[in-house]
Amino acid sequence: MGEHPSPGPAVAACAEAERIEELEPEAEERPAAPEDHWKVLFDQFDPGNTGYISTGKFRSLLESHSSKLDPHKREVLLALADSHADGQICYQDFVNLMSNKRSNSFRQAILQGNRRLCSKALLEEKGLNLSQRLIRHVAYETLPREIDRKWYYDSYTCCPPPWFMITVTLLEVAFFLYNGVSLDQFVLQVTHPRYLKNSLVYHPQLRAQAWRFLTYIFMHAGIEHLGLNVVLQLLVGVPLEMVHGATRIGLVYVAGVVAGSLAVSVADMTAPVVGSSGGVYALVSAHLANIVMNWSGMKCQFKLLRMAVALVCMSMEFGRAVWLRFHPSAYPPCPHPSFVAHLGGVAVGITLGVVVLRNYEQRLQDQSLWWIFVAMYTVFVLFAVFWNIFAYTLLDLKLPPPP
Repeated sequence: MGEHPSPGPAVAACAEAERIEELEPEAEERPAAPEDHWKVLFDQFDPGNTGYISTGKFRSLLESHSSKLDPHKREVLLALADSHADGQICYQDFVNLMSNKRSNSFRQAILQGNRRLCSKALLEEKGLNLSQRLIRHVAYETLPREIDRKWYYDSYTCCPPPWFMITVTLLEVAFFLYNGVSLDQFVLQVTHPRYLKNSLVYHPQLRAQAWRFLTYIFMHAGIEHLGLNVVLQLLVGVPLEMVHGATRIGLVYVAGVVAGSLAVSVADMTAPVVGSSGGVYALVSAHLANIVMNWSGMKCQFKLLRMAVALVCMSMEFGRAVWLRFHPSAYPPCPHPSFVAHLGGVAVGITLGVVVLRNYEQRLQDQSLWWIFVAMYTVFVLFAVFWNIFAYTLLDLKLPPPP
């Protein structure tokens, strides 16, 4: 009989739960809180209730359950034991690792015990199913360190799925189709006389309606505009959200969207804004900057070709926006939508975005550079708000009439 291929280091969430149950002592009643499960086990080796157990006892625990533990998880736990030079392991380190929580203790354990981890790279793993191959591909596309890739590969459960980028994309397509039917025009919709009458478009005369600074992403200049944005945000945004989560990626996307419309209100004051390019360019520029900054560590296949394709697509979309901005307007004296939102998105991507993507494990609250860029972004938003309140009147600017 042939040998079955050995499983990779990743284990599904249900299998992880089974291993957890095997480690727990039998009891008539199970504590309700997840961390209490670990407390019962930990206290067996800490009768004095000191909050610490010796690494020797910890290793004995692992060895006694070695047949029930996933080999990769066991090696990481042993790495944690080896990383404690004082010979003791605190309860919180134990809980963090067993609960798959992101923390600096993980990083330190894996860094210092890296020699104990499987020496094979993820790309060399054999016998993986389709979903495991997808997760492996995403890890290599977005993370520059083999340690982070292995940990992400082992702990990712696809719960929750990358719902943010998918939901935003579906809404953008739905609004485009609705407008296409109502206007009876799908190519260069922005040239239709009724296009700017939509309550979602940002228009300089209607900037007091604050929702327009955000909702303009659901209006696109035409199918050529929507197509490039959708392709970029799905190919780049979905893998990034799978790794970094909806909160981080949604933050970068929305920050890029708001920065884009505010940048237009400051630098191109008479023009309207449509399209999701601010958010898309924030994600893509952050991803490309992360690849450049970690070039030697990024193991994604054909990374130079992929960067070139992404830059070509971005340049085509930006060139189209510049051409449209200076093309004779279909509804003078109001010009066509501005291209400055793209630049606002890029600025967010190479500041806030790079910090979000730079460190897979460390929390944003623990990064000083994060707070610096948040302060800079806040200052810009406040400046733009006051600019919108006072500058238009002080400059005596002649704005196009409302649609």
